[in-house]
Amino acid sequence: MANWVLAVLAFIILTAPVAARAEQPPIIDRKLFFGEIEIIGEEISPDGRYVSFLKPYRGTRNIWVKRTDEPFSAARPMSAEASRPVGGYFWSRDSKYLLYAQDAAGDENFNIYAVDPTLPADAKSGVPATRALTNLKGVRTLIYAVPRAKPDVLYIGLNDRDARWHDLYELRLSTGEMKLLHKNTEQIVVWYFDHDANLRLAARTNQAGDTEILRIDPDGFKLIYSCTVLEGCGVAGFDAQNDHVYLETNKGSLNLSELETLDPATRATTKVESDPKQHVDFGGVILSQADYRVLFTKYEDDGVRRYFKDHTFEVQCRWLESQLPGKEVRFGARTADEKLWIVSAHSDTDPGEVYVWNPAAKTLALQYRVREELPRASLSARRPYHYKSSDGLDIPAYLTLPKGLPSKNLPLIVLPHGGPWAQDHFGYDTFAQFLSNRGYAVLQPNFRGSTGYGKSYLNAGNGEWGRKMQDDLTWGVKALIADGTADAKRVGIVGASYGGYATLAGVAFTPDLYRAAVDIVGPSNLITLLDALPPYWEAGRKLMYARMADPTTAAGKTLLTAESPLGQARAIVTPLMVVQGRNDPRVNIRESDQIVAAVRDNGKPVEYLVAPDEGHGFARPINNLAMVTAMEPFLEKYLGGRRQADVPPDVEAKLKEITVDTKTVSGAVTLKGATATPQSDN
Repeated sequence: MANWVLAVLAFIILTAPVAARAEQPPIIDRKLFFGEIEIIGEEISPDGRYVSFLKPYRGTRNIWVKRTDEPFSAARPMSAEASRPVGGYFWSRDSKYLLYAQDAAGDENFNIYAVDPTLPADAKSGVPATRALTNLKGVRTLIYAVPRAKPDVLYIGLNDRDARWHDLYELRLSTGEMKLLHKNTEQIVVWYFDHDANLRLAARTNQAGDTEILRIDPDGFKLIYSCTVLEGCGVAGFDAQNDHVYLETNKGSLNLSELETLDPATRATTKVESDPKQHVDFGGVILSQADYRVLFTKYEDDGVRRYFKDHTFEVQCRWLESQLPGKEVRFGARTADEKLWIVSAHSDTDPGEVYVWNPAAKTLALQYRVREELPRASLSARRPYHYKSSDGLDIPAYLTLPKGLPSKNLPLIVLPHGGPWAQDHFGYDTFAQFLSNRGYAVLQPNFRGSTGYGKSYLNAGNGEWGRKMQDDLTWGVKALIADGTADAKRVGIVGASYGGYATLAGVAFTPDLYRAAVDIVGPSNLITLLDALPPYWEAGRKLMYARMADPTTAAGKTLLTAESPLGQARAIVTPLMVVQGRNDPRVNIRESDQIVAAVRDNGKPVEYLVAPDEGHGFARPINNLAMVTAMEPFLEKYLGGRRQADVPPDVEAKLKEITVDTKTVSGAVTLKGATATPQSDN
């Protein structure tokens, strides 16, 4: 199955005061972790004239612009979203428009908006006019291509005709005119345009869930490459000659994915590269946007490795790295001629510094520090950590130990990632740092089923929700208890999405292991989860069935029922907090209602937060602040960490608004046959 599906199916969000121990850093205000960020998301226009970024305008994160040579104080707001922060945006290829996508209260039905930064501000809104390029209710817009050869065009997909499949449109930015290019009756999931904006290839999912890469000929589609539902293959761009395409694949006997070239005319493939260390999957190919030559390839195991393919660029990057010692450098937007780049530098204890880099002139101009008020010196090191699971499988993880405390008998929080077909990466992690500052050790396992470690590791998670995938968390706890790092009587678990499922599975299937648990938008019933998939996830349905179980078969339904925490709700004795967005299109609110009602009816402690203006995770800072404000005393009570005592009035009011009286919750469901804990083979 294509890597894009794994990516789509893959999200984490995460009191009487305790006196700080003398060696611990002070308690860091939670707003410095989760409050509205002052400035982030810098981009540079392709012509190099403007720098843009995100910062609050009238209380909500919006787009701002200044000329490249102006100070930040000269910046003007460009958007005036009031109810939901702008999450991301980009420039049109000709630098005429700023473009962004926005949904409604987390429903993930995105529309596209355009702003002309040269227009004067409206007297009422204080910003230039915003045009809705798509303005459809209940429709999810996808962007397939932003072609350099046609700077006034976006190629987009709309699922207004059939909610499952997106038809292909050409959208003109200057006029908003949309032209239907292809009515999608072939279950196409992505379209590939070459450097001249010619539609050359497409990919679809067939009835078995396999990925098929198709050449687009005048007389129809021609199959040129395919991989099975449990393999990965996808196009990574056209080469510099605009002839062959780069292909990332782990088809057939390959375990670690590699980079190949594919000739669309002959269907011939040629290997380009795989991990020289044979540790991990191919991590990406970075092309010049000026002439499409390969600049470097990358891989990630315990950190990022780059392999440069262009000598001039390598020399420039080595100079850049020398100016930022001890930091991981990330490359962001760049001008069309690549004379100016936006780069950021971060570490596990630094959320980042953003610069404008001129490679030829060897200049590096600091723009801002992300969350500048966050005291970097008080943050904790986050290091790679490996241990063996129940069957001896090596589990890569990250471990954050609270700064200033002895690494013995610490309260521990397991923080499993979402997806589950995703992975935690090295670097700064907000939740890990927040919890560590409160005195907890934090374990983040890349359990089996995580991506990046090869096809065998990914497929080892098939059919293992709540079983060996859960063992991978349990054995991590055991390892830290055995070496004296963790206190067996003070272990908690916090997770979102799949991490929320793992939280519920942890307290349902290993009820004696955890003393506190926080489930954020996690499914409790795998049958109802799969029954309520958004229609536009249809292309991924067979993949989910292959990796979880097929609920349309008796055996699959039995396994899914056994793996559902709801069926073992009577076994839950661990104090539980459940957090949910009312508009979540991925994990329907009934997933949380069901488990809350079941635990309540069993007479065990359960708290419930529901944000009416959120979806799969919280986007609004005030909601995140309310959530962590509730978490702090909850975790302190059962695990013995520390908390920030004061609560600002706006956060207190928001917490009151989203706190649900569990007596009012209905929705408990009985799962027939769910009488035994799902067992792994060990």
